[in-house]
Amino acid sequence: MKRLAIALVLAAATTAQAATVGKPAPEFTAPDLQGQPVKLSDYKGKYVVLEWTNPECPYVRRHYNSGNMPALQKELGAKDVVWLAVNSTNQSSGEFKTPQEMAKWMSEKGAAPKATLIDKDSKVGKLYDARTTPHMYVIDPQGRLIYAGAIDDKRWASTEETKKARNHVRAALGEAMAGKPVSVAATSPYGCTVKY
Repeated sequence: MKRLAIALVLAAATTAQAATVGKPAPEFTAPDLQGQPVKLSDYKGKYVVLEWTNPECPYVRRHYNSGNMPALQKELGAKDVVWLAVNSTNQSSGEFKTPQEMAKWMSEKGAAPKATLIDKDSKVGKLYDARTTPHMYVIDPQGRLIYAGAIDDKRWASTEETKKARNHVRAALGEAMAGKPVSVAATSPYGCTVKY
């Protein structure tokens, strides 16, 4: 009985720290492709986009092959938005990519995140309850989560349809940067399951 009570308290504590729109984004540290630690709090005072990614996922490939994700990374980077791509594929998965493999793939796709993080033990992914690739999060300069969910409103789409979709990340940042409330702050993410 005592063990059950302890387990429930720990579960509640873990849930309380999970990423919730309107609440402070959970702090994390993860290595980039050069093995250097990147902390979310290093970017306090800036807008931050977190993108969960996995090159093996057809949904991720669609957004990169269409140029959609790299173009958005470049567009927002030019506005001083920090974009962090996070690969939480567990190192025990057949889909795990080494930092070198991930760097090669991102380069081939013309990607332009501020950093790509290798979350090989999946701690950051679980902290944010990232469920799919892609799964997107937007954090404001005060460190609050202002958007969580899908990249856009076209779950099933061709390359051309993807380019015409309503991009939830662009919309959330546009509204927030204009001093307006984010009108669509949460959506259901779509894509492949994160390989925990």
